[in-house]
Amino acid sequence: METFIIDVPVPSMGATVSELNVIVVTVKPGDRVARGQRLGDLESDKSTFEFESPCEGVIRNVVAQVGQTLQSGQVFCQIETSDESQRHLASKSPGGIAPAAAAPSAPAAAAPSAPAAPPKPLVWTPRATKLAQEAGLDPAKVTDIEATGPGNRVSGDDVTAYLKKRQG
Repeated sequence: METFIIDVPVPSMGATVSELNVIVVTVKPGDRVARGQRLGDLESDKSTFEFESPCEGVIRNVVAQVGQTLQSGQVFCQIETSDESQRHLASKSPGGIAPAAAAPSAPAAAAPSAPAAPPKPLVWTPRATKLAQEAGLDPAKVTDIEATGPGNRVSGDDVTAYLKKRQG
């Protein structure tokens, strides 16, 4: 059977949610995936969910990166498949799509002998950002909050605990 490469888009989560944060990416180029297999976890301001493969195939490119915010319809990854029901997703650039810009990252250490790596930047969930702003805080300036989520993510619960600690 002939194979072709498809662009797997980030799903639309309804009229009020147009962007999703990438929390986890569970696949890498060369991985064989089954239909319904988890590709990663995405988060909106209202929920977190597992993003699944629309078909069986081989991952050829992963565009999404942990900490990144993607728009609905933006390419998450590319899969080589022979599933004709996915032909409508055939890639216009089968040679590959460059990964989109990731969330801001800490600068790399100057030399391998550096004593310690710089701290990972905080990644704020939409809910955490809203709670911080409502409390009069600028998330970009808060550096002493404990981020308990994967990938150094600050959750709404982290902000609540931080605010209680500051009052207390």
